[in-house]
Amino acid sequence: MKKLKLFIASLAFSTAAFAQFEGTLEFRMETKKDTTTNVYYVKGNNVKLDQIGRKSGKVEGSFVFDLGEKKIKFVNPARKVWGDHKSETPPAIKGSCEVTKGKASKVVCGKKCVDYIVKNTEENTVITYWISTEGFNFFSPLVQLWNRKDKQSVYFNQIKDLPKGSMPMLSTEADLSGAAVSKLEVIKVDKKAIEASQVSVPGDYKKYEQ
Repeated sequence: MKKLKLFIASLAFSTAAFAQFEGTLEFRMETKKDTTTNVYYVKGNNVKLDQIGRKSGKVEGSFVFDLGEKKIKFVNPARKVWGDHKSETPPAIKGSCEVTKGKASKVVCGKKCVDYIVKNTEENTVITYWISTEGFNFFSPLVQLWNRKDKQSVYFNQIKDLPKGSMPMLSTEADLSGAAVSKLEVIKVDKKAIEASQVSVPGDYKKYEQ
C-alpha cells in the first residue's frame, strides 16, 4: 500500500511538472547584424508575442495568436490599431535536411534539454536545437501556423515526432565550416497566471483597414 501511494504521488508530481505552460518567456535573438528581444505571454491556446525595441526598450509591435482558431493578428501600439495577419507561404528548402537526435543534455534557463541537429549540405547550414519537453504545448503549433521564413523556424519544422510540449530553449545556426550565423536563446522563464487581457488585442484599439 505504501509503494502504491508513493507511485500515485510520483505520478501526480510528474503530471503537474509537465502540464501546459502558462506564463511568460523572454527570448533573445542574435545575428551578425543585430540583437533583438521578444516576450511571449502564454495562456492555453492564446499567445501574445511582444517585440521589444533595442534602443527604446519598449514594445514596438505585437502578434496575437489564437491557436485553436488558427488565426493571427498584428498589433501596432504606437497607432493603437490591429489587423488580421496572413500566415506566410512555407518556403521551399533546397536539397534535404538530415535530422539527428544527439545523446547530450544540458540545462538551459532551468530546463533540462536534449540536442537535435538539423543539417542541410546544399544550403550550407547546420542548426543545433536544445529542446525541453516541459509542457510548452503552444510552441510547435505556433511555429507551424506562423510559417516564418527564417531558417531557425524552417528547420525546426523538419524535426518529426517530437514529444508534445517540446520547445527549443537554445538554438545555434552555423555554416558547414562552423562559422556562427544566428543564436536564439530563452533568457527568462516566468511560470505564472496570465490574464486574458494580456493575450488579446486591447479593447480601445481600432481595426486597421487598408
